[in-house]
Amino acid sequence: MNKNKHLLLWSSLGTLALLAGAAVQENIFREWRQTQKALATESGPLDVHLRQVVAPKMQAADRCVSCHVGMAAGEQGISGGPLAAPHKPVGHDPAEFGCTVCHAGQGRATDKADAHGDVPFWPDPMIPARYAYAGCGTCHAYVGIPTESQLTGGQAIFERYDCLACHRLDGRGGTLRPGGAGGMEGPDLSAAGLAGYDRRWYEKHLKKREESSDGPWRISFGKIEEPDRTALETFLATRTGAAKLVEAKALFHTLGCQGCHKISGVGGDEGPDMSRVGLKDPGQLNFAHVPGKPTLANWLSAHTREPGKIVPDSKMPVFGLNDAEIDLLTYYMLSLRRGDVSESLWPKDRLRVERFKEREFAADGATLYATLCSGCHGPNGEGRRFPETYPFPAIANPDFLAAATDQFIQDTIKMGRPGRRMPAWGENEGGLRDEEIARIVGHLRRIGGVPEPKRPIAERRWVKADAAAGGKLYAAYCAGCHGAKGEGLEAPALNNKSLLAAADDAYLVETIGRGRRGTTMQSFGEASTVHPALSPAEIESLVAYLRSWEEKKP
Repeated sequence: MNKNKHLLLWSSLGTLALLAGAAVQENIFREWRQTQKALATESGPLDVHLRQVVAPKMQAADRCVSCHVGMAAGEQGISGGPLAAPHKPVGHDPAEFGCTVCHAGQGRATDKADAHGDVPFWPDPMIPARYAYAGCGTCHAYVGIPTESQLTGGQAIFERYDCLACHRLDGRGGTLRPGGAGGMEGPDLSAAGLAGYDRRWYEKHLKKREESSDGPWRISFGKIEEPDRTALETFLATRTGAAKLVEAKALFHTLGCQGCHKISGVGGDEGPDMSRVGLKDPGQLNFAHVPGKPTLANWLSAHTREPGKIVPDSKMPVFGLNDAEIDLLTYYMLSLRRGDVSESLWPKDRLRVERFKEREFAADGATLYATLCSGCHGPNGEGRRFPETYPFPAIANPDFLAAATDQFIQDTIKMGRPGRRMPAWGENEGGLRDEEIARIVGHLRRIGGVPEPKRPIAERRWVKADAAAGGKLYAAYCAGCHGAKGEGLEAPALNNKSLLAAADDAYLVETIGRGRRGTTMQSFGEASTVHPALSPAEIESLVAYLRSWEEKKP
């Protein structure tokens, strides 16, 4: 009996002590309480209580402001360190949207590790502070972003024409200059791409200059040539208030990553869809070969640097990027979040992408090529080869452009090459419209410097020659690079239905006779140290042999 009494007594005392300790921990020693006790207002110590931001439209209740007190609505005038600082100016009220919709993390938690999501099994940890603007990708889908060179070129022109004398841009400019020039006569242009700007700005600026005899209009403004005005307007269209994120997106476009990855329905199918890669659950990733902490940012960075080391059997090549470029790409990938936000809350740019099918990349031929083609074919169409892959053709090669019609190139882009790494880019497959494909072809003509060839023979299929003789010639001179059955070894696969359907006989005859300068494809119309010159009849017999691979002849 006494044993039971002792058991009851000591278990009750233990439970009471446990409850008392929990109460003390909860009401005295909790981290957020200690944080608030260290802060003060102008009238005295800060009132210590649990604070939160309730955002019904976002279906969020975030208690982050229990520690970041200065960011709570109506909590200005607090002193006591960084946690008392107000939120940096952004395009919308944090009290209306909450914290986690932009920064991620676990909003209802009140301990730092839990709130930041740095705990096991929490699938959406907080975005690292240095990539904070990646959170904009939850709602926004910035449109019309050009390549890196166009972006930096527009910025250089903006500075060269001294626009910073009167305008503020991304925290710079708009200050008084010697002689009284400048001083924010013009609006802040940091978000001109979202808020818009007066499209007749140039005419109005010129008029003000003509009306002024001295002062900033005479000192800081002058005539701007049309190409520079176009570059300026392209640059202003990218100003969204998130300059670093736009820079990261421009680099992504420049490197041609979308040639293998789809984003918002546009891109190749060689790699996984990246529209929501920023929402990957770190708990589902393998960090065996990832240096540093097991965070999504570190995984993305390591995978970009050495894909095959992080994901065995990855087809993604090593691009040899420097640390700054890898950091920018990590930034952009973290922004690919596409959160499940109510459509009624979507910003205009996302509506333009999702509902009106506008592009997140600029629509000019140079940007389209860089975004979708340069990753495989090279920045200037010079062709590429990565370890353990066959070479990608030089599609801006002058000899290729001299033999290929615009229609042939457009059909090639649209239909792709089944069985090879060249996907079909038609609207139903890769998402490209016919006019966009035509702009890419126009860009290739510009960088190659070769106009479209004029065909002396109107018929597409005019060769009538001995295919058997052509087969012997093929085995002797072509099979070593193109494969015995045309499967492609060190050169393109010629036994490809899409190629043979798109190519007319004149293209094949011209290609064999002309060759491809700068590549291993020699001219067979002229003799070399390894083969004799082939006659026109022999070249036509080779074409007849290639045609024999087609299942159906037109």
